[in-house]
Amino acid sequence: MTDMHNNNEEYKKGFDIKLWKKVFRYIISYRKLTLILIAVMVLLAGTDAVMPLMTRYAIDTFVTGKTTESITFFILIYLGLSIIKAITIFLLIYLAEKLMVNIGHDIRKEGFTKLQELSFTFYDHNSIGNLVARLTSDTRRLTGIISWGLVDVTWAISLLLMITVIMFTLNVKIALIVLGVVPLLLLISLYFQKMILKASREARKNNAAIISSFNEGIQGATTTKTLVRESRNLEEFDEKATKLRSSAIKVAIYSALFFPIVTAISTLGTSLALWQGGIMVLGSVITLGTLAAFLSYTVQFFMPVNDLASIMAEMQSAQAAGERIMSLLETDPKIKDSGDVIAKYGVVKPSDIVPKLKGSIEFKNVGFRYKDGEKVLDNFSLDVKPGECIAIIGETGSGKTTIVNLAARFYQPTEGQILIDGINYKEMPLMYIHGNLGYMLQTPHLFSGTIRNNIKYGNQKATDEQIEGVAKLVKAHEFIAEFEKGYDHIVSQGGGGLSTGQKQLICIARAIIADPSFFILDEATSSVDTHTEKILQEAIATVIAGRTSFVIAHRLSTIRQADRILVLEKGIIVEQGTHAELICNEGRYYDLYTSQFLKEHEVEVLND
Repeated sequence: MTDMHNNNEEYKKGFDIKLWKKVFRYIISYRKLTLILIAVMVLLAGTDAVMPLMTRYAIDTFVTGKTTESITFFILIYLGLSIIKAITIFLLIYLAEKLMVNIGHDIRKEGFTKLQELSFTFYDHNSIGNLVARLTSDTRRLTGIISWGLVDVTWAISLLLMITVIMFTLNVKIALIVLGVVPLLLLISLYFQKMILKASREARKNNAAIISSFNEGIQGATTTKTLVRESRNLEEFDEKATKLRSSAIKVAIYSALFFPIVTAISTLGTSLALWQGGIMVLGSVITLGTLAAFLSYTVQFFMPVNDLASIMAEMQSAQAAGERIMSLLETDPKIKDSGDVIAKYGVVKPSDIVPKLKGSIEFKNVGFRYKDGEKVLDNFSLDVKPGECIAIIGETGSGKTTIVNLAARFYQPTEGQILIDGINYKEMPLMYIHGNLGYMLQTPHLFSGTIRNNIKYGNQKATDEQIEGVAKLVKAHEFIAEFEKGYDHIVSQGGGGLSTGQKQLICIARAIIADPSFFILDEATSSVDTHTEKILQEAIATVIAGRTSFVIAHRLSTIRQADRILVLEKGIIVEQGTHAELICNEGRYYDLYTSQFLKEHEVEVLND
């Protein structure tokens, strides 16, 4: 179970006041806007409460009294109230939308920041689609209930209080009759809120699964076609879509049952008030105008009651979204600076300039296991000198990538220590390590934008001269200059329109523009042809010179110049040495190298 899942379980206890306190804290940043909105809603409720009194006056004075005296003054007051109501409606829509947009911005910004902070282990257990759903549809759902819920609750409570006071002022007996149905409304509301919340949680979960399927379907479209998986994928998607439809229908059914029942009870209250009021009019206890006012107030009284019931139902539905968002925002990064480190160095941010590290790395009896998985490393030790190039080879699952990810502190040892420049790297700021790190992946990733911005992504303070300088260093300048707009050439997300080799060269330039002390290459040349590989090798050889580097390579011909080659089997170094030394030993490396060399030679002969 992930930390986020555990956080999510914390909220699944019915209507959660604790959760809503955390959600409504976003309003605090907009106190002034919120207070103005509340004032507008109270003013609107006031105009709604006064209108039936105007009707009462009109009936008793102009209809029953059969006079038109002061009718002009009455019309002006009525017109003034209507204008005030129109202005307040405009303001409430504008202010509520503004509050919703601002809160949505804050939640998404906080969510994006959190995603940047979370460790690799988090992404090992959470799909991209699920995370996208939390920060898009779930956020829209939640911000809507925060802003418009505040509007409706303020208006409903204000109007209920005003109407209650006025009704008791007009006639206590009829007021008590109207209020007599409220307890029944509360009981029904509590029951349906519980059922709607349960169904909404299921719907939000299924909605996230659908978004995840869309995301995977789009990203894996090519793989799907090559494996002829369209039909099976459609079946799997249909299963998820059916679950979403079922849970959404449940929410609709409960809502469809809830509101007619509330309306029926409200109508009962209105009917009782009409019955008792009619008797009182006939007995001359109250005037016809007072009865008309009571009927208006009875209808008005149950409108905010219905609104409050609706809001509670919506809050139950939105609570499911709130649970998912808050569980993400409260997920604690597994790898972060300790209190002692912060006390010593302060909070070091990614934008801060960090000191240059010398580059020595030492693994001391390191053990590592992924959560709920078998041990990958056990009692692993390795001493890497500054500027040394370490190549790591081994079968899939032997621990190659784990070692470099531990060195980069994307993961941390479950046992033992890793020292950088002689210091346990848990005792130095995380940004000191990441700010000195250049990392090249097997699959190069470019962001949508210009080539210039993609290179600059590695160092936001880099000048155009520095950008062009590193591009020339890695031999990327030549092909970049061929584009019509040069470094301002636009590339799509992922680098569409560029070859794999070109994307790799841009990524290398991006990795070294910050002048890192450590460089990691994880199978960086495995996806390119021999000619491109040669260009990449020359670029890599240039940039790793003088830097501590780890190279994971499938093609053994690319690591012959490494200072040391490690041969791994199940997390254990079975051989190490230079290329020449390992060939002379005629051990595991010799077997792998000669076997691969013969295969490559056979391919060359066939191509000839």
